Amino acid sequence: MRITKLGEEILRQVAVPVKEEEINDEFRSLIAEMFETMDAANGVGLAAPQVNINKRFFVLMADDDVRRVFINPQIISTSGDLVDYEEGCLSIPKIYEVIKRPSKVTVQALDENGKKFTIEAEGFLARIIQHEYDHLEGIVFIDKGDPDFAKQTEEIMQKRSKRYLEKIKEKEAKARKIAAKKAAKENKHNQETE
Repeated sequence: MRITKLGEEILRQVAVPVKEEEINDEFRSLIAEMFETMDAANGVGLAAPQVNINKRFFVLMADDDVRRVFINPQIISTSGDLVDYEEGCLSIPKIYEVIKRPSKVTVQALDENGKKFTIEAEGFLARIIQHEYDHLEGIVFIDKGDPDFAKQTEEIMQKRSKRYLEKIKEKEAKARKIAAKKAAKENKHNQETE
């Protein structure tokens, strides 16, 4: 799966709830694919908008190595104490910032089988849940930090995106040239054999 990058509209949209009837085998294979994508990118969490799906769910694996799925999560409560921790994001590669978040969080959600559960998380798990939940609200971690840093990051990502699009156009142009040459060669060959 392709991971969306900051600057793509979907990362700023509020995700739509998953309907109960959508939680089926096809949906579970999508979740498995998200875990594969997250693992391949060395991530610890991945929200649906990050793979261009505007739905309210995310996957994660904290330091306890348990794969967790949160569908239509709701944060019920957070602790009053805030903790600093350097965060990064697969949608904003190679950029990190220290972000304050509550040390504990209580969340209610559905699992990959549509069963309701409640989890009280703390530490790293609590942080990942809050980070991924933000993605469902159209929020990225830089929004929670220094506004100047956020502005700089947005500019950096715009430049990266522009370069990426230019490279794609170059590749497409090259592919068209090669295809045209092949077609001309084939055409010439066909005329000679007639």
